[in-house]
Amino acid sequence: MKSIIFEKPGKPADILKSTEVPMPEPGPNEVRVRVVASPINPSDIMFVQNLYGIRPQLPSGAGFEGVGVVDALGEGVQMRTGMRVSFTSVGTWSEYAIAHQRSLIPVPDLMPDDVAAQLFVNPFTAYAMVQESGVKEGGWLMLTAAGSAFGKMVIQLCKMRGINTIGTVRRDDLNDELKALGLTEVINTETENMATRVKQITDGNGVACVLDAVGGHTASEALKCLGKGGTMLMYGLLSLQDPAFNVGLMIFRELTVKGFWLTDWMRRVDSATRQDVAQNVISLLSSGKIQLPVEASYSLDQIAEAVEHADRHGRWGKILVKP
Repeated sequence: MKSIIFEKPGKPADILKSTEVPMPEPGPNEVRVRVVASPINPSDIMFVQNLYGIRPQLPSGAGFEGVGVVDALGEGVQMRTGMRVSFTSVGTWSEYAIAHQRSLIPVPDLMPDDVAAQLFVNPFTAYAMVQESGVKEGGWLMLTAAGSAFGKMVIQLCKMRGINTIGTVRRDDLNDELKALGLTEVINTETENMATRVKQITDGNGVACVLDAVGGHTASEALKCLGKGGTMLMYGLLSLQDPAFNVGLMIFRELTVKGFWLTDWMRRVDSATRQDVAQNVISLLSSGKIQLPVEASYSLDQIAEAVEHADRHGRWGKILVKP
């Protein structure tokens, strides 16, 4: 079977290749999944470069989530083959992948494969972070990199909850689409002063929470946009640069800066919370109330083109790998 393998960390387009490997066999409490589609997320790109919280065991597969059909069961697994599931694992950019039975989410018939492929990482993170933000109806939440797939999910969730949103972008070509999804205000960081605009928008109060995926200068400026007692949740570092924070601002405004990693959040919360998130996310996606657009799909043999496309600025949808 074909699988995307890398033998050393590096630039994904240079080191990822489609390789013939033996068909894997599931161990105890595992299943084998025939993969239908898998997205390319920023976490996947970071993992391949050895910049993620989980380190690759080389040689390693790539891709963290996908949708597929269970075709073989390991010892102790009580389910049937032929089920369509969303799943997480390491190595989902492959014709077949091994997943622990706990990572499987049965996919409703109404949910298309392109949506089910993206069911976990972005939707669960967006839902959990909006919860974690603590912003109430009528309050203000700000998000950097608003045009990302994750940003679009947050915008839609906040609109449903009556939360006002400010999104930052670096170019204006997606502004109309973001406003149509429910973004209240948009700030172009290339042409506008972020803190000044936020002050104008919020009548000088600032925002209650910032969700930041960029780091670097963007995060440093976003901190200035927080109101008294505000919180910044950092879940990415797209700039690959650490921010520099004004300590005086943090002290006298009583600000909090926290990291957010879905893997740890899922471990930390109780099973009822995890189940609530899963049910709500599946319901929102199955009903079409939340949209997860796909811009392009590529085969395993086209992996270099796929990761280059995924890293391209100005995308309006997710890039999928389809074995």
